[in-house]
Amino acid sequence: MFDDRLATVLRMRAGSEAGLRTQFRQLLDLLGTRTSPLPGPTLARIARNARSLPAFEVQRMLTLPALTSGDSRLSTIAAFVRLDELQQALSQEVQSQILREPGIRLRDPEFVSFLAEGAPKPSAAAVATARLREDQWLDLIPRLPVTARGFLRHRRDLPPSVKELLARLGVGDLVLPAAWIARDEDLTTEAVTVTAPPPPPSDPRPEPRLAVAPPPPLPEESGIGALRRRIEAFRESRQTPVGSPRLPLEDAPVADGGSTTKPLDCRTDALGIVIEAEGPYAPVLVGLRLTSAQPGSLVTFGSDVAQAVRRRFPLRDAAIVIDAAPDVSGEWRMDASPLFETGTGAFEGYTVRLYRPNRAPAGDETDTPGEAMRQVLHELRTPVNAIQGFAEIIQQQIFGAVPHEYRAHAAAIAVDSAKLLAGFAEVERLVTLEAGTAETEAGECDFREAVLDTTERLATVLSGRNAGFALAVSGSDFMVAIDRSEAMALCWRLLATAAGALGPGEEARLDLVADRETLTLSLDVPETLRNAAPDTSRDGQRRRAISAGMFGPRFTFRLAEAEARAAGGSLTCEGDRVTLRLPVLTSGSATPSSEDGRAAVP
Repeated sequence: MFDDRLATVLRMRAGSEAGLRTQFRQLLDLLGTRTSPLPGPTLARIARNARSLPAFEVQRMLTLPALTSGDSRLSTIAAFVRLDELQQALSQEVQSQILREPGIRLRDPEFVSFLAEGAPKPSAAAVATARLREDQWLDLIPRLPVTARGFLRHRRDLPPSVKELLARLGVGDLVLPAAWIARDEDLTTEAVTVTAPPPPPSDPRPEPRLAVAPPPPLPEESGIGALRRRIEAFRESRQTPVGSPRLPLEDAPVADGGSTTKPLDCRTDALGIVIEAEGPYAPVLVGLRLTSAQPGSLVTFGSDVAQAVRRRFPLRDAAIVIDAAPDVSGEWRMDASPLFETGTGAFEGYTVRLYRPNRAPAGDETDTPGEAMRQVLHELRTPVNAIQGFAEIIQQQIFGAVPHEYRAHAAAIAVDSAKLLAGFAEVERLVTLEAGTAETEAGECDFREAVLDTTERLATVLSGRNAGFALAVSGSDFMVAIDRSEAMALCWRLLATAAGALGPGEEARLDLVADRETLTLSLDVPETLRNAAPDTSRDGQRRRAISAGMFGPRFTFRLAEAEARAAGGSLTCEGDRVTLRLPVLTSGSATPSSEDGRAAVP
C-alpha cells in the first residue's frame, strides 16, 4: 500500500531552518518505523551518489517518478535521498537534538544503519535511542561503522548476547589498561592512574574510572602535537588486553619484535579501519588503521604498499610495522584480499592475515606469473561486478518503471556478466592449481555415483539427438579422496565437454574401471573434437546445447587435468581417448558393481 504521508513530506519544500527541522523530524518518524527496501550501507551510497547530481536532476529522475508511480519502494528510496540532503543542511548539534527527542521512534535496523553512516554526533544519538530486538542488534552490529559501535558501550539496556558480541568485536569502556599505559609513555602528556570508586547501589560491581595526576616533566616535543598523537593512538587502540602476569624475577622487557608469533586474521572497512578480528587480540586490532593509504600513527608501511591500497590491489607479503600493545608490536607481513559488493561492485575493504616475517608461508611470492594473472582478474572483476549491479537495478526497476525492451536488454547483460564472472573464477582456479596454492576441499566420495549422476543429467538433453554415452563399469572400491562437489565438477568438465560435441545419433564409449589402487575413467573423444581448433566464439558457444565452460574444450580439459593432478591423479589425451586416473581409498564396505556396469548405484 502506498503511504501518502511520505508523499506529502516529499512534496514539501522547506525554505527556512525551521522548515528543514520539521521535515527532518517528519522523515525520521516515518522512516524509523517502516521497513527499508535496501541495506543501510547501500542506501547511504545511493544518497551520497545523488549529491553529485543537480537538484532538478534528482527531482526529475527520482522524486517525481516516486510521487507519480505510487511505488512505496521507490518513494522510500527518495525519502532517504531527501533525508541525506537535510543532513547536509542541518548542523550535527541540531540533528542530534532532534534524534534524542522523546517522540522519535527508531525501530528499523536498516534505517539505524543509514543514520550510523553519517556524522559522529547524529550517529551517536541514533544508536543511543534506537529500540531494536535482540536478533536485530546481533545482525546489525557487525555491519555498523567502528565509531558507531563504540557509542553502544554507554547503553545499559542491551541484552547479554549483544554485550558479548560487542566484546568480541573489541568494543568496551574507554579505560586505559595498565600494560598500555606503561607502553605508551612517549605519547602521553599527563600521568594516568586507575582507581575504583565505590559502586553505585544499582550495580554491585566496581567500575574503574580515570583519575588525572599532575603531569610529569616532558622532553622538548610536548604540547598540542604530542596531545594529538596520544588522542589518535588511544582512539585506534582503545582497549588492550593486559599481558599475563609474570612470576617474580621474570620481568624481562618485551622484545622489540613483539611476543605474538601466531598469524592474526581480521577484516577492514572501506576506510582501512579494522572492524572485525579473530582470537584473543581482537580488542587490540579493532580500530587500527591498517589498510588505509594514509595510515595512522600506530601502523606504518612503505609507499609501495600505500599505492597498492589506493588502487585496491591484493597485497602479498607486504611489510608493515605496528606500534601498539606490546604483544602485537613489531614487524609484520600482511596478505590482504580486497572485497567488493556483489550487486554494485563497490569496494568494501580487505580481508587481512598478519604473520611475522620469519613465518611467511613457503613459496609465497608476489612476482610470479600466477599472481600477476590474479591481479589482472581482479581488475577485470571490478567493472563487470559494477555492470552486473546496474543491469540488475534496471531489470528490477529499483529506481522506477522501465520499458520492457530495456528490461530485457538489462537481463541479457546481467546474464552475460554472470557468465564472465564464472569464467574468471575458472581461470583463477586453473592459475592457483598450477601454482600449487589452491586449497581443495577435503573429503571423500563414491566416484561411480558422480559419473552416474552426471550421465543421467546429460541424458535428458542428449536424448533429443538420439546421442549419449555407452557406460561400462567394472571392479569395486570406487571411493576417492575428493569432496563430492569437486568430484561432480570434474565429471561435468569431462563429460559435458564431450556431450556438447556429440553429433546426432553418435554414441561415445565410457569405461569406468577400479582396482584396489587406481580408478580409471576412459572416454571416447567425439569426432568433432578430434584435431579441431576450439570454437570459443559467441555464436559457437550459443549453438551448443551443453557447454562445460566459456573458453572451449582445450581450456576445460586443461583445468580438469590440473584438478586431477591436485587430487593425486592424472589426465591424459592419447589419440581419440581421454583417460582419467585417480587413487582410490580402500574400504571393506564397498559393494561390487554389476557385471555389465549398467545397474543403478545401490
